[in-house]
Amino acid sequence: MGNLTTLPDQPFPDIFLSEVWEKAASPRSPAWSPGPPPRVPTLNSDHQRGGRRTDRGQASAAGRLGDLGIRARAPRAPDGGIEASSLAQLQKTARQSRGFRCLWFLKRFLLIFGLGIFLFLFLHSKFSSFKPELPHLAPITQKLKLLPEERLRNLFTYDGIWLFPKNQCKCETTKQQRGYNFQDAYSKRELPAVKARRQVEYEHFQRREGLPRPVPLLAQPNLPFGYPVHGVEVMPLHTVPIPGLQFEGPDASLYEVTLTASLGTLNTLADTSDNEVQGRGQKQLIISTSNRVLLNFILQHVTYTSTVYQHHQVDMVTLESKSSVAKFPVTIRHPVIPKLYDPGPERKLKDLVTIATKTFLRPHKLMVLLHSIREYYPDLTVIVADDGKEPLKINDNHVEYYTMPFGKGWFAGRNLAISQVTTKYVLWVDDDFLFISKTKIEVLVDVLEKTELDVVGGSVLGNVFQFKLLLEQSKNGDCIHRRPGSFRPMDGFPNCVVTSGVVNFFLAHTERLQRVGFDPRLQRVAHSEFFIDGLGSLFVGSCPEVIIGHQPHSKAVDSELVALEKTYNTYRTNTKDQVHFKLALHYFKNHLQCST
Repeated sequence: MGNLTTLPDQPFPDIFLSEVWEKAASPRSPAWSPGPPPRVPTLNSDHQRGGRRTDRGQASAAGRLGDLGIRARAPRAPDGGIEASSLAQLQKTARQSRGFRCLWFLKRFLLIFGLGIFLFLFLHSKFSSFKPELPHLAPITQKLKLLPEERLRNLFTYDGIWLFPKNQCKCETTKQQRGYNFQDAYSKRELPAVKARRQVEYEHFQRREGLPRPVPLLAQPNLPFGYPVHGVEVMPLHTVPIPGLQFEGPDASLYEVTLTASLGTLNTLADTSDNEVQGRGQKQLIISTSNRVLLNFILQHVTYTSTVYQHHQVDMVTLESKSSVAKFPVTIRHPVIPKLYDPGPERKLKDLVTIATKTFLRPHKLMVLLHSIREYYPDLTVIVADDGKEPLKINDNHVEYYTMPFGKGWFAGRNLAISQVTTKYVLWVDDDFLFISKTKIEVLVDVLEKTELDVVGGSVLGNVFQFKLLLEQSKNGDCIHRRPGSFRPMDGFPNCVVTSGVVNFFLAHTERLQRVGFDPRLQRVAHSEFFIDGLGSLFVGSCPEVIIGHQPHSKAVDSELVALEKTYNTYRTNTKDQVHFKLALHYFKNHLQCST
């Protein structure tokens, strides 16, 4: 027996495979056989040197083999210990068994993993192409329809009037409102010729007013341009820069933008070569450059020049790049020349306001009116137009008195009176009104000075006579509806309202009143006709807190005055022929079809 080799004191590998001890117990390994765990040997005295470490190593190895269920039958040393060669063989076999076990695990892992991959690919290829059939549902066909007329009437009705675009408007007579058909003023025989003449004149009016208005300008989606949509104006034969032009499209190797006008020419203030800008001073301007910054610089300095003297026209300028097209308007017109009235350095009321009236066969009423005016406004100018029989003698240095042919008419007298006004404002009154302490002209002046109103009315002893005019347009003539009341309170003056017509006591801008004028063909009863003529031109308000009085209706005692009043009463009301004339006038002059 040789000496026992000292083993290193290190843990023995933990192996839990039955193959290990089976291999160790096979005939090819006679040194091993199954059995109970070996006894831990005790070294004799001949091996005391280093014996404790050797004993611990052998005990550890044997103990761990016992844990593996392996019983060793190895040659024993004389003192009962295991020979060193046998223990080395045991350790070698254990290491081989651990390698076999790892290889076995690896093989099975690769087999299971490969089977899993194959199964996944098989199932994926089978079910990915599987499309479950959904039940075939019958297509839902929804009929596109508009709201019924009854619903539309409820949505867009104002003050009993259906204010919604329609082919033909109507003026229906109700218990509350009487309807007038203006065609009834003509006989069936003459009506066709009247219609034809009216249409010719209406088309002429449309041309002068630039009607019908251009169709709405619609911007195409996702346009790469910035451009003005409104507000570019140029005077005839003048040049203006076009603001807001810019390109915001995607980057490109070459940018090409084309602008085209029809009534004027285009140019740019940018100093560039002719290769980059073509068509200067022509109707079509072509910009071609690879520099995006330069492109926008050129666009920002594009100009439009009016080349033909136009009174009032709109040129639609086209802006194009590849398939993108934009259009914007350029308006050609002269600005309105102002007509200003100098109120003087002290801005006194007498330099701002003139009172105007028209009288007929009522000299005593006129004198009472003038006397009341002088009580409150001693130095205001009063203009009187008189179409009576005999001229009146008026001893007042601030009264301008104008005579007219007898019975010339109500509106003719109004025209004459306002034509002589030279102040900024004119106050209209009837010849039988009466100035009182609440007739504050200054209040009405303050309203017109601080608002955009053209006309502001007061009240005659509480009677404001406010009415609204509502217009419906149609091809064969418009329908106009008069309703009492107002539209809304006036901004800045809570006691005043915005309306369409007021009583015969109102303050107005002289220039606006003269522009609308009073139709001299209306000789007798006429009032709302003036506001119909001014619809769309006059902005009207009413302030009932400013009150003027009315002279009492008392019978005259003087025989001469009694005769005058008798004659006056014969002119006070319209005759049947005059009513028909007013209807015909609305039909032709105002292109109206009917009214309520």
